[in-house]
Amino acid sequence: MSDKTKTDKSKKKKAAAKGMADIQEPTLDAPAEDTAPDSADSPAADAGSSAPTPDAASDDAVGVAPAAQPTAPQIGIQSQYVKDLSFENPGAPGSLVASADAPDIQINVEVQARLLQNESYEVSLHITASGKNGQTTLFMLDLTYGAVCRVVGVPKESLQPVLLVECPRMLFPFARRVLSDATRDGGFPPLMLNPIDFLSLYRQQQKNQTAPAKTDA
Repeated sequence: MSDKTKTDKSKKKKAAAKGMADIQEPTLDAPAEDTAPDSADSPAADAGSSAPTPDAASDDAVGVAPAAQPTAPQIGIQSQYVKDLSFENPGAPGSLVASADAPDIQINVEVQARLLQNESYEVSLHITASGKNGQTTLFMLDLTYGAVCRVVGVPKESLQPVLLVECPRMLFPFARRVLSDATRDGGFPPLMLNPIDFLSLYRQQQKNQTAPAKTDA
């Protein structure tokens, strides 16, 4: 074997050894570099975060109007006032002299209601009171106490009881105070009305309206 042949074999062995040195498996101390794109920066992640899901789609997105909620009945007083007040003390000062006999007190109450505009009504309490001692009139009082009531969401068939029962119940304490102040300012003990059963009063009015009129034979 010639020297040239030995030299060629030696070069081939060195080239093979160099090739093996270049192809080495990664070790724990030198991990292979992760070439996968960051999920936060990838276009796929952005597309996934912005695309709406079926569960997240709103009624507005698909053009469906939300179901209408039923309106709960509402009754409120917008304003209240003394519409008319009259107090007479015809026997003063003699009527103010203390008497052993308790005076005879007569009370009459009427309720009226009328439409003002859409959903607004005027409700009035008309109260008359008189005090007598035998045939002597001590005082006479006439009060009309009114209020503007707003009634919303009440069925038509229930509107009249609301106006003639529920609204007067709310007005009564204020009308009662006016009566008390008027009789006190007139020189008499304050007239304190007992609570009024407006439901019974309403039923009685309905009964009187439906009762047939009497005719003479």
